[in-house]
Amino acid sequence: MCVCVKFGNWNVSDYDPIAVRELEQAGYGPLCARALSARGCADPAAAEEYLRCDAPLNPPFLMKDMKLAADRVRLAVARREHIAVFGDYDVDGITSTALLTDFLSEMGARVTSYIPARLEEGYGLNEIAIRQLYRKQVNLIVTVDCGITANAEAELCRRLGMDLVITDHHECKEALPRAAAVVDPHRPDCTYPHTNLSGVGIAFQLASAICGDQAGLLERYADLLCLGLVADVMPLHGEVRTMVVRGMKALAEPTRPGIAALMRECGCAGEPVTTATVGYLLAPRINAAGRMGQVDQALELFLTKDPNQAQALAANLCRLNRERQKVEAVIYQEASEMLGPDAKPKAIVLAGETWHQGVVGIVASRLSEEYHCPAFLICMDGDRGKASSRSYGGFNLFSALSKVSDLLESYGGHELAAGFTIKRENIPRFRETMTAMAAEYFACEGRAPALQVDCSVEPELLTIENIRGLSRMEPCGTGCPVPVFCLRDAVVVQLSEVGGGKHLRLNLNTEGRLLPAIFFSQTALQAGVDLGDSVDVAFTPQINEFKGSRTVQLNVIDIRLSDSLRREAQKQKDLYCRFRDREPLSPEEAAKLLPVRSEFVAVWRYLMANSREERLREDFSCLGRKIARTMGQPLSLGKTRICLDVFAEQGLIKMDCCRKYYSIRITSDGHKVDLNASSIVQALRAAKGGNRP
Repeated sequence: MCVCVKFGNWNVSDYDPIAVRELEQAGYGPLCARALSARGCADPAAAEEYLRCDAPLNPPFLMKDMKLAADRVRLAVARREHIAVFGDYDVDGITSTALLTDFLSEMGARVTSYIPARLEEGYGLNEIAIRQLYRKQVNLIVTVDCGITANAEAELCRRLGMDLVITDHHECKEALPRAAAVVDPHRPDCTYPHTNLSGVGIAFQLASAICGDQAGLLERYADLLCLGLVADVMPLHGEVRTMVVRGMKALAEPTRPGIAALMRECGCAGEPVTTATVGYLLAPRINAAGRMGQVDQALELFLTKDPNQAQALAANLCRLNRERQKVEAVIYQEASEMLGPDAKPKAIVLAGETWHQGVVGIVASRLSEEYHCPAFLICMDGDRGKASSRSYGGFNLFSALSKVSDLLESYGGHELAAGFTIKRENIPRFRETMTAMAAEYFACEGRAPALQVDCSVEPELLTIENIRGLSRMEPCGTGCPVPVFCLRDAVVVQLSEVGGGKHLRLNLNTEGRLLPAIFFSQTALQAGVDLGDSVDVAFTPQINEFKGSRTVQLNVIDIRLSDSLRREAQKQKDLYCRFRDREPLSPEEAAKLLPVRSEFVAVWRYLMANSREERLREDFSCLGRKIARTMGQPLSLGKTRICLDVFAEQGLIKMDCCRKYYSIRITSDGHKVDLNASSIVQALRAAKGGNRP
């Protein structure tokens, strides 16, 4: 028995009314002031520091080996050596490659860009690429956003007489590659103040170290920095926040032809630019090029000076993104079927013979969120497979892969996302080991998925003016998340599925005020709510524009029964569990669980009327409330569960618990059954005092 919530727990913070008053007096809107106070900003000075967007950039030479790297690149430029900028095929890698390639070209260097073919070469520096660059007489390879685990490849470069400079931001292994310079803030001996820069940030700092004009370069490359940093989900503090803010201003008035064309194709040209613009509109289309094997299209988009070519490239990226979505849907369906309808995995480890290597990472992310566990999807090719994985709930992927490195041929990444290569014969052991590791991790107290809610708010604060005031919090992202608020004891007065049944639209009545809400990627079944329910809603407020009209709308993050209903549901669950575990019940307690005949009939009729398919899938708590409304009188969750148990015992239904849903299939052949003969009914009658149902 469960009360459905998307997240296991809500951590609802509170605000200090005195701090809120001071923040409002300093010019912050009521919603903004409450969110800032709930995050620990006790006064306007603390808030200004938290939201500071002009923190100075750190000197690049604080990074270990940065001087060696800058000196070697300057020498290559002076000698007219052939330099290859070697990148990665995601947004961070593409922007890193574009930035350093453009910078070196402007310096007059002989420079070639190289991003490996995702399907043929895989991630990072590899022998195919090195030998190809050697044949092109490349003297120096500079990696961006990759290379930190390329020990064998570094040795190959040495044997061929090619110098190698590595710039990366991923986790290091114990032994660093032997190269002319290894620049990575994750190096144990690196004194750089933080590790929050992504690959494009490290590439920018290398360019700064080479030319000495950090301010000028920020003006020139802020747009690329913003794209890479936001797409790679870097914490928005300190210099990262400064770079992103400058980048959003540059994106609002783009001068790079490719970015201007892409924004037109996305329909966001001329609109305010936020981190959501980058994360949900621009980044997926840039990523699509690498995922679908045409990464050169995205790189050329950033490097071209021709507006006509830029427009054609942008249109092609949008086409590739649509293709990616179709491929993703097929892989997701196949993976879901492999798991089965009743799966409750601790870790998902699946392998597919025809899966697209460029798309499985997105599907792994979807599965990890849906099943609340880390996901590893492996694309098989003969006796080997290449995998993409996504974390859940703080499970450190890089650390986990390090512990099973004896089963892997190679691996790399960071705590939230990682990739590896594995032999087919090792997959069963890998699955067994990773499942055990995840089970042990999540068994520890405090690791259940939790939603961080800034604070509860009164409905009268949800005005267009106050919501606009939340723009003071931008840019929002990791480290400074979008404000999430909570409304308590709202009543669901309207409920409908929209977008082809993919999304849930609600109207909520709170203190006499109707508030429209949208719950994306959730159905009524998944949300576990029904008309008339009293609920608490976690949401981000937004302004909805339709046909020239602007209204307040709640973008629902999660929804759950209100406190009083949850407490009652918990009491019913505890009572039922005591009975199930054969603990003695008082006569009064047994009476609370023992259904009367009309209640048995009501539950059975509901099951018959709503079994349009072979199985009825319902969140259990919601099922009980729906039956009660059908009856027109209360029906406790405990009695509902007893009814189902009795039906299952008597062979009338088959019932399974699948994650947060109950899956019920009617198996009755139509013959009458004496419910009084049920051992469950007899046990409750005995505890109550022998009365018949």
